[in-house]
Amino acid sequence: MLELVLFYIFGAIAVVSAILVITRHNVVHSAAFLGSTLFAVAGIFLTLHAEFLAGVQVIVYVGGILVLFVFVIMLISVERAEHERQFNRQWMIALLTAAILVGEIGYGIYRGRDSFVLPEVVTPAAAAAAGNSQQVGMALYTAYLLPFEIASILLLVAIVGAVVLSKKRTPAEE
Repeated sequence: MLELVLFYIFGAIAVVSAILVITRHNVVHSAAFLGSTLFAVAGIFLTLHAEFLAGVQVIVYVGGILVLFVFVIMLISVERAEHERQFNRQWMIALLTAAILVGEIGYGIYRGRDSFVLPEVVTPAAAAAAGNSQQVGMALYTAYLLPFEIASILLLVAIVGAVVLSKKRTPAEE
């Protein structure tokens, strides 16, 4: 019963924080709410007995991605951001995208629960016998080795691209 209550509390915190991420005009406040969203998702993982995923959530997303976002926020010049604000007025594209998303959700509800193929539920006792981290490691390095390596290469390319884009040009380079 306590796990269910904590699940709903963390879920409510995650949803409210996610809404605040996209509604705040101050980017630093948005980054702070993104941090609380990511911590709430880690709490949800803990209530579902996925300790490894909760640790990865905190280390990778809160510790890495959020810090990267904060660095990017600090590197962007405010004058340039104010000048580019004119491109934020694309309401027709936003409405069309929202309509497509609502249509997809409606189609999923129309098809019902039977249209989704879900794996068998593993009881926490069976998962604890082999160890949560051991099961994730075996899955990553056996059946999902190629997608795991492709994701790592994409992350490396993204980091190099972020460094190149954030590098200030010297007068000699221009």
